[in-house]
Amino acid sequence: MQQEIVLEVKNLVKNFKGVQAVKSINLNLHKGEVLGLLGPNGSGKTTTLAMLLGILHPTSGSFSWFNNGTQDENRKRIGSLLETPNFYPYLNAYDNLKVVGIIKNVPNLQERINSVLEMVDLKERGKRPFRSYSLGMKQRLAVASALLSNPEVLVLDEPTNGLDPQGIAEMRQLIIDIAKEGKTIILASHILAEVQIICSHIVILREGEMVYNGSMERLLNQEQAFRLSAANMQQLEQALHSIPGISIAERTETDLLVTCNEKIDGSLINKRLAEQGIYLSELHAHQKNLETIFLEKLTK
Repeated sequence: MQQEIVLEVKNLVKNFKGVQAVKSINLNLHKGEVLGLLGPNGSGKTTTLAMLLGILHPTSGSFSWFNNGTQDENRKRIGSLLETPNFYPYLNAYDNLKVVGIIKNVPNLQERINSVLEMVDLKERGKRPFRSYSLGMKQRLAVASALLSNPEVLVLDEPTNGLDPQGIAEMRQLIIDIAKEGKTIILASHILAEVQIICSHIVILREGEMVYNGSMERLLNQEQAFRLSAANMQQLEQALHSIPGISIAERTETDLLVTCNEKIDGSLINKRLAEQGIYLSELHAHQKNLETIFLEKLTK
């Protein structure tokens, strides 16, 4: 059964005074996916999100939410957190959310406020003024505000920015809990370990250009890798150079990390080396983490 497409992007481009900030992005976001939008500063992440949310106009290309183009009514189905939380400092969480809810015309407002505050674990501290909140609490209240109208899609730009380790862990769990409810999420973040845990799909941008678009699973498993060691590491390295389809990715004093194409597995490596009189003392599969793959994508 084919998943419903929530967002379709075709050849999206944004120029600023002759500089191409976003270069022909194409992607489909399906219902229930958690999409990680990755890239270094200046890669076009925030510009892309701003276009998709109607804050910036594309130079060329198009996008469509819910198979409904760029109609203003689409925004009612999208919640977003793009900047530092901006609430009235002297009002408490309940009253700040009441202001937001009136603006958004949220039905059953008081009930919905209670629900989202409980979801972000602020219900017990909801009567405290916003100015007394820690940065993590402020970020969670901003997520509560984005969820207030019960949107189908949640767009979060660097929701863990500036948070301490505890705050990052709390925000990670909150996003995971929201995703479990079936909401579609777009998450832009610099914290790759968090993205690897949270996201089902990944888009990597480099200088405005999309260099990867696909599932997290495919990204992490697109190359086989093994760690090898033998009594004579120099002979091992020389022998590996003679086996087609194998590349040495990393050298240490005790082992070698090799990558290989899909036709080569551990047993074949062991066999080819044994034929050359080299017997391995270590051979085990190695999976690269998202950070390693991300950095490789940026340098290729």
